[in-house]
Amino acid sequence: MGLWITLGVVAVLAFYAIVTYNKFVKLVQRAKEAWADIDVQLKRRYDLIPNLVETVKGYASHEKETFDNVTSARAAATQVHVDPSNITPDQIAAMAGAENALTGALGKLLAVAEAYPDLKANQNFSQLQTELSDTENKIQAARRFYNTNVRDLAIALQSFPSNIIGNMFGFKEQQYFEIDENSQERENVKVDF
Repeated sequence: MGLWITLGVVAVLAFYAIVTYNKFVKLVQRAKEAWADIDVQLKRRYDLIPNLVETVKGYASHEKETFDNVTSARAAATQVHVDPSNITPDQIAAMAGAENALTGALGKLLAVAEAYPDLKANQNFSQLQTELSDTENKIQAARRFYNTNVRDLAIALQSFPSNIIGNMFGFKEQQYFEIDENSQERENVKVDF
């Protein structure tokens, strides 16, 4: 009788370990998928920026420094690579810093555009502005989705008894994608003209 009880307890523990392990695998994969969503939206943003700069350039050719800043910030942001299979805090910090700089540069570009009524009436500029606004909203949603998945993984890794399984199999918490609270560029890009 004692053997059956022992086998039953071992079976329950093994079942729990399997279910918990699979839960961690799912949480890690969701976080990777969420990061991929951010990456897709950032690439879309990077593709829109040169068109936006060229459109504004036609109207405000004397704003060379602003155009150069946007171009440099875009180039810097596209050079930051985050490996979704091994996301590190340094990678996330580098990406957040590059994105903060790009957001600030875009804000200055759009402020320049406000000074040109003909530009605001330009259909191409209006379409680019709408696409950029839509992309910014999608980036925010993708960041929230990523951070939600990172939070769920952290909760599972810190909760007892799932933390035992997580630590046993080497699952690690991932870094949140946060905007630097002390950043000068914290303001949202203003795209409504």
